[in-house]
Amino acid sequence: MSNPSDWATKDYYKTLGVSKDASAAEIKKAYRKLARDNHPDSKPGDRAAEERFKEVSEAYGVLSSPEKRKQYDEQRSLFGQFKNGFPPGGGFPGGGTAGGTEFDLGDLLGGIFGGGGRGGRRRPPQARRGEDLESEATITFQQSVDGVTLPLRLTSEEACPTCHGTGAKPGTVPRVCPKCQGSGMQTGTAGGLFAMTEPCAQCAGRGLIVEHPCATCHGNGRAPSSRTINVKVPAGVKDGQRIKIKGKGAKGDAGAPAGDLYLIVHVESHPLFGRKGDDLTITVPVAFDEAVLGAQISVPTLDGPPVKLKIPAGTPTGRTFRARGKGSVKKNASPGSGQAARGDLLVTIEVQVPEHLTDEQRAAVEALRAARGNADPRAAVFQAAG
Repeated sequence: MSNPSDWATKDYYKTLGVSKDASAAEIKKAYRKLARDNHPDSKPGDRAAEERFKEVSEAYGVLSSPEKRKQYDEQRSLFGQFKNGFPPGGGFPGGGTAGGTEFDLGDLLGGIFGGGGRGGRRRPPQARRGEDLESEATITFQQSVDGVTLPLRLTSEEACPTCHGTGAKPGTVPRVCPKCQGSGMQTGTAGGLFAMTEPCAQCAGRGLIVEHPCATCHGNGRAPSSRTINVKVPAGVKDGQRIKIKGKGAKGDAGAPAGDLYLIVHVESHPLFGRKGDDLTITVPVAFDEAVLGAQISVPTLDGPPVKLKIPAGTPTGRTFRARGKGSVKKNASPGSGQAARGDLLVTIEVQVPEHLTDEQRAAVEALRAARGNADPRAAVFQAAG
């Protein structure tokens, strides 16, 4: 969610208001509360809330990923061992100053902001890739089966429209960082045992120093931006599924690739139908005589006409029948594949026992009891029990 070169200077735990040993559940809970309280839809026009929303989203993007969180913790721990970016007791092995190396600012700026430059003498820092974004959406049960296209409003940080991502006041340009000589990285030692490379502490990994900051983005080169996009949720999506939409995250700087969008889908429950993989499930009542004597019954489907189902004589309650091709659309099903593209409808029978009987019904049941005689339906149970 964030550029790793910025991690050393940002306390994401403090942003979310959690401790450094907080569990994943605690981090998620804190993020959801802060995101809900500061979302632009709930506080339209409140720039402070919008900025806060972006900060907590950035923090959650790092701390919610075990891999990113591990890297972030290691970088923050390492950064804390240095004072002003230098290891205790001296400079970096093999280090130098900006004055010791010839630089062409056009080469550096051209590589970052899309211009030309003579190039070839030094590899400039890469332009920042757009941030990954995360959003959530709630859809109906029917939409989860058929698929749906949703409009989503996204808020992210993108290249500042005033300075076009340079971070510098219009009419000025950044200068090459004298500490890292424009590479964005610096080499240090840990306890004198081994050398390691880390983002430059002076320029935070950008390779440039902004002496005259842009009034819009205050030198960061990024500014909040809101947009609405249409996202296609595929048929057969499950509750809680996380969908990756490549290239629909925040825009990158100066031609750098955009980030990705991760959409978490919540599916509303249905009063009749449930899901079991690609199959739909339903429980239907049948009368006692239908279960005993057999019958043909009609069963509703989710998005089509009812289906006829033959119930054999002697069907017990709880037995499940299968109506083929009446379930959910299968993932990656090809168009025109008919029933093969859908799962089945699993129909479970529930034999109804009437609570109230008419005199005629009671007489019929008593006649059935008399005809049954002394046969004990639990005899096999006691026999098995020994």
